[in-house]
Amino acid sequence: MTTQAETRPAAATKPVRWAADAVATMREGARLRLDYSEQSLWRVDRMIESLRREGTPYGAVENTLRGFGAYAGEVIARQAGAEWWASGGDHWIRTADGRMWDPIEEARRCFAGDGSLRLLCRDATLS
Repeated sequence: MTTQAETRPAAATKPVRWAADAVATMREGARLRLDYSEQSLWRVDRMIESLRREGTPYGAVENTLRGFGAYAGEVIARQAGAEWWASGGDHWIRTADGRMWDPIEEARRCFAGDGSLRLLCRDATLS
């Protein structure tokens, strides 16, 4: 029997770990339950907005944003059958229609006040 982890491309290794770390951190630290559903991205967007409004320095949340972006990418991968792609240390999601999405950069845009992981997921999963 082949498990999901065995069939995933090597490019998924780091983002899957970053996403799992974000889920664990939010569950333990913020009591926020993330279940890899599209609806959970509302909570992630609100959490990023809260960090931004509090004036948290980017350097203090850089890894958290990477984790949130990877989490959004995993939601897209699970909902749309997309795959992680990597090149030069960057990671993207490629949907079945061939479009490339950058959820990690979208998390950074959210923190800057100009993005939404929920909307990115919605757009990526519409076919």
